[in-house]
Amino acid sequence: MTPADRIPIIGFSQEPTAFLAQHYRPALFGVAFGSAVSIMGSIAVSQILLAAGLVLVVLGPRQVDLPPVRLPLALFFTVTVAADLLSGHPLAGLPQIRKLFVFGMIVVVTYAFDNAEQIRNLVIAWTGVGVLAAGVGFAEVLKRHKEALSLKWNTYDYYLDDRIKGFSSHWMTFGAEQMITLLMLFSFLLFACPRSWRVLGWCCAAVLWVSLMLGLTRCIFLLGLPLGMLYLLWSFKPWTVVMIPAIALVSYMSVPFQVRERVKSVITPHGDLDSNAQRSVSRLAGWEMVKAHPWFGVGPEQIRPQFDSYVPKTVHRPLPHGWYGHLHNIYLQYAAERGIAALVFLMWMIGKMVYDITSHLRSGDVTPESRFVLHGTIAVIISVLAEGFFEYNLGDSEVLTMFLVVTTGAYVVMRRDTRRCY
Repeated sequence: MTPADRIPIIGFSQEPTAFLAQHYRPALFGVAFGSAVSIMGSIAVSQILLAAGLVLVVLGPRQVDLPPVRLPLALFFTVTVAADLLSGHPLAGLPQIRKLFVFGMIVVVTYAFDNAEQIRNLVIAWTGVGVLAAGVGFAEVLKRHKEALSLKWNTYDYYLDDRIKGFSSHWMTFGAEQMITLLMLFSFLLFACPRSWRVLGWCCAAVLWVSLMLGLTRCIFLLGLPLGMLYLLWSFKPWTVVMIPAIALVSYMSVPFQVRERVKSVITPHGDLDSNAQRSVSRLAGWEMVKAHPWFGVGPEQIRPQFDSYVPKTVHRPLPHGWYGHLHNIYLQYAAERGIAALVFLMWMIGKMVYDITSHLRSGDVTPESRFVLHGTIAVIISVLAEGFFEYNLGDSEVLTMFLVVTTGAYVVMRRDTRRCY
């Protein structure tokens, strides 16, 4: 071990410093892996481990550079802080300032992970947690069904009122976590799965898919997930995209009535039970906010307290039933809350990720293990951005954490493939 490899801790003798250096990498990987997995069950545990990982990074050797998204990310941070300071309610916006801590996952994953095999193991761990969460969700559905029968209230609205959440606090979070997990698993099964694991892998994928449908979140199982799967099938073998209609038809014919009603509600909503009208009002109010405050928005955490004042007078009162704490659209949310520049910088960062990954895939110097990570990452980005038209998904710490782990993992495998630092 060369002196450059040792952890630069001042005040220790050479022997304990060498001991720490020997155990530094396993410790950093352990806390990073634990943070990435535990986010599916506990934000607190995940962020404690993330903080520990950041401390280890600071104490450790500087071996690699961060992904080349530092400039748009720094500009996004700057505009967010400026929007909070200029909002007139800076203390109210502190939760969104604190949430910037989650982006530390980019640093920790960059330093802790080294190859596609580690990303594969993470996907396997996510799959295990996702299957367990699906099992909890199935139990919730059965309990709800028994209650509905006993109350003689086996109706669509009874199931929609309290959807399955698994280990999450909300069904939207549960659905997004399951979607990211399923897409990464699906990519692994298509591009890198050993034959001995395929049966188990496809069974797990089926469980995750059923849990998503029973979750009744339309923007996930009708939009985000199908688009991500479509990309993966086209990248695997283009002719396999013909399987999508067959899968959709079989799924539609075999699911419970509330799932079929949820599909129909896209065109024919059940009044205020479905969020169609509420989403429409949110879009109108959000657009008014953007027009009134294009540079720095109304300020972080100011959507809810100022919402009513931006609802157009042409909108009928009372407003449709629903949650108006955010705009249910990541594009309007960031533009209205922090200004158009914040949205541009965030999309610049994500666009840079897509460009780098697709460029690397076209280079041809990609192993099967790396290919599954890279294609899975593109599928996750497509799905999250598509779902983001109807939900503020990146506003959830859980979803944002998994998104950053996946996208940073892609840079890890590209670094390994090309043998050069990003």
